[in-house]
Amino acid sequence: MLEGKLRDSIGKTNAKALKRDGYLVANIYGKGKENIHCAFKRNDFIKYMRAKQTLIFPVKIDGNVYDVVVQEYQKDPVTSDILHVDMMFATKGCVAKYKVPVKVTGSPIGLKNKGVLVFSRKRVAVKCDAAVLPNDYTLDVSSLDVGHAILVRDLPEIAGVSVIEKPSVAIVGVIKAK
Repeated sequence: MLEGKLRDSIGKTNAKALKRDGYLVANIYGKGKENIHCAFKRNDFIKYMRAKQTLIFPVKIDGNVYDVVVQEYQKDPVTSDILHVDMMFATKGCVAKYKVPVKVTGSPIGLKNKGVLVFSRKRVAVKCDAAVLPNDYTLDVSSLDVGHAILVRDLPEIAGVSVIEKPSVAIVGVIKAK
């Protein structure tokens, strides 16, 4: 389980001191709950994120355990280091907006025809209860040729999950290489 500590103050100097000591500043928020300002060891956080199997995961802060979902990262534009993380409480029985990652399987036909696989959306916005939140959308791209794409309306339907994006938005496609 990922363990963090409660931040004493939410000021800039406190955040800089934590970052200098190897911590990652984070906020946890949710509907009807008090915001939690916390910090995690940077390396522990990255290792845990790479190893986790589900979108919802538990964190332990100040002796309390919360189920959370990562909503947003802030990265340094030069070094690509994670600077800040926003997480949201995953409360069962409460409908909320989440971002579900998109994964692809197969090798598109268009790659042999001088095409390149392009992701338009790496995460899809959905609205659902935390109990039915999918871990990811897995798409088979083996039938895509140059100029073809998989749109939001082509996503598999999951009971209790509604996609917020427009139906005509492309998720992944094959374009002609220059």
